[in-house]
Amino acid sequence: MSLWQRSLKQLQRRLSVNSLKGFLSLFVVGMFLSVAVAACSGTNQTSATGKPQNVEFTLVSFAVTRDAYKAIIPKFAEKWQQEHKQNVTVSQSYGASGSQTRAVIDGLPADIVHLALALDTERIAKAGLIQPGWEKEVPNNGIVSKSVAALVTREGNPKSINTWADLEKDGVKMVTADPKTSGVARWNFVALWNSAIITGHDEAKATEFVSKVYQNVPVLTKDAREATDAFFKQGQGDALINYENEMVLAQQKGLKVSYTIPDVNISIDNPIAIVDNNVDKHGNREVVEAFIQYLFTPDAQTEFAKVGFRPVNETVSQTKEFAEKYPPVKTLGKIQDLGGWDVVQQKFFADGAMFDQIQAKNKR
Repeated sequence: MSLWQRSLKQLQRRLSVNSLKGFLSLFVVGMFLSVAVAACSGTNQTSATGKPQNVEFTLVSFAVTRDAYKAIIPKFAEKWQQEHKQNVTVSQSYGASGSQTRAVIDGLPADIVHLALALDTERIAKAGLIQPGWEKEVPNNGIVSKSVAALVTREGNPKSINTWADLEKDGVKMVTADPKTSGVARWNFVALWNSAIITGHDEAKATEFVSKVYQNVPVLTKDAREATDAFFKQGQGDALINYENEMVLAQQKGLKVSYTIPDVNISIDNPIAIVDNNVDKHGNREVVEAFIQYLFTPDAQTEFAKVGFRPVNETVSQTKEFAEKYPPVKTLGKIQDLGGWDVVQQKFFADGAMFDQIQAKNKR
């Protein structure tokens, strides 16, 4: 338990609660540590073989992966116990990808980060916590889950919203998260921009289109899960852009969901990485690396697929169940088609860039 206590003391020295940023960071970390402390008990005794009886690591992820990890973590823990005779404790933190990124940089002691976009992972790497070349250290260039953008409407689709272009119509209200806090929301923005470019618009027309769409967004939510709740539970909006996996999960939870996967779409790729600086401090690299490798196995990928993510394991994606559940998208763009996340960030989401300009024009 001293690890969490030391981490909290270090954070209190580093962060100023007099600033909003410091307060929010301490709040996130405080909530996380309270969960972590509650999950741990006893001391880390040594077995007859000289190995500790208990091992632990910390997983920090974006909000919509929570349901997948509910199934994956117990399976991994059971497997590890059988093979290594050690009990595994996984402390977990879920939230908006951008907020999670800031919390890790500010001191949240993550051993693994599974975030909505590679840009957030790179921010942690630039802070010196992840070694360069992280994407080459794990399978599939680090992409452990993926999805596409879904266009969600009210039952019966009373506003006749069938394509991205329909979102700019007068009288249409759309729900989406804020790109400043949510990785999912950045993917939504990119999906809209990509659809305009792919269908033959130049950049001026694409900018005009995206601006009109965001003029139809009355309120930007913090993250994807909050956007889903605003649309379904609070009845806000005529349309919602969100991950396909969020809609699959909503259906599984009994919600009546009407959505389409537009033929022109973007591949939403979510990377995973080891936070090397923290792993070296905690001395738990063996179990951390094993967990990440396990996430790419058919067992784990099946759990991701069950809750709506398109599997990255070909064996799983080609099964009858998931091949029917996740049909191919006709025109599927990649973030690399737009220059990669560094280019996209500077062009669209940096302070004063296109999104800020659009919001200022729309008087937000």
